[in-house]
Amino acid sequence: MNNIAVAGLDRLPRDRYEVASEITHPDAILVRSANMHDMEVPETIQAIGRAGAGVNNIPIERMTERGVPVFNAPGANANAVKELVIAGMLLAARNITQSWRFARGLTGDDAAIRQAVESGKKQFVGFELPGRTLGVIGLGAIGVEVANAARALGMKVIGYDPTITVRRAWQLESEVGQAASVDDLVRHADFISFHVPLTDETRGMVNAERLKRMKAGGVLLNFSRNGIVDDAAAVAALDAGTLYAYACDFPSNLLKDHPRVVTLPHIGASTHEAQENCAVMVARQVREWLEDGNVHNSVNFPEINLPRNGGYRLAVVNNNVPNMVGQVSTDLALVGLNILDMLNRSLGTVAVTLIDVDREPSAETLTKIRAIDGVLSVRCLGCSKSDHEY
Repeated sequence: MNNIAVAGLDRLPRDRYEVASEITHPDAILVRSANMHDMEVPETIQAIGRAGAGVNNIPIERMTERGVPVFNAPGANANAVKELVIAGMLLAARNITQSWRFARGLTGDDAAIRQAVESGKKQFVGFELPGRTLGVIGLGAIGVEVANAARALGMKVIGYDPTITVRRAWQLESEVGQAASVDDLVRHADFISFHVPLTDETRGMVNAERLKRMKAGGVLLNFSRNGIVDDAAAVAALDAGTLYAYACDFPSNLLKDHPRVVTLPHIGASTHEAQENCAVMVARQVREWLEDGNVHNSVNFPEINLPRNGGYRLAVVNNNVPNMVGQVSTDLALVGLNILDMLNRSLGTVAVTLIDVDREPSAETLTKIRAIDGVLSVRCLGCSKSDHEY
């Protein structure tokens, strides 16, 4: 669904995969922005891969109930978004869009234009970035890159992310300070950049009350998700002169013509490199799940990786409740199947168990496992029948 970069599709070798925009009984779906909420997802689907970071267009809860992992590509577009955030800071600080509009509106001969430039340029005096403080809300792949790039430009940086991972913390420049809360960050920042998903908790994160706490002359940068900033409150602060500028990737009638707003047409990840990176990453992840049952970068499944040693592997997805592994193991033992290796991981309400066995399980055995209360899906990898025949 949508245009997926060829570099990603090439990760699905045609001797093993059929790849097309129309397939009657697909095993997996690759998607970008198409809305899948009203779509009847085929029963054969075993994985969904989103060639990007946001997954608001995918019915995740419904897929989880069916035992279907949803993969995304966090960080694949991080550099592209980082560059646009830095550009947004420069556009705002140096009044570049206003200057460009002024220059495009000049008339007369070159002498008259030069005179108009000299008399008019004083209205576009801006400020420089070094020494200013950037507050970064959300320190995932993009937020970390933005923070580090701002440090390289000589800015002070403070960040807020109560769920930052160890991996991202290691990547973060040591000089980046830690804010105790969103309100603490807002009070100390000259610029604020958002890198969080749109949820009930983040919707309207910056509203009229928080804008009152922000330093006078501050700049908002939203290249994350529409709705995180209360646009009406931002415009009111701009009109009152307490907010200096607002740069975002989400035009609207309220914003697009405001003289202190820079609106871009949602181009944060719109580079050839980012689109290829996203497609390659998500195709690889979907393939790993289909062929080996391994999970990396899923928004609804736990990370799990069990190296293949040949033979037959069961990939069991079930509700995360007691004695699920015990029941599956018992069913295997009853038919004389020996477990060669096994790994179980859980995330929230879902658990995944990978089980390598010494011989091919029968269809009856797989059907019996699937009938266990709480089992959502069962696949046999390496078996003679296709996965969805059981």
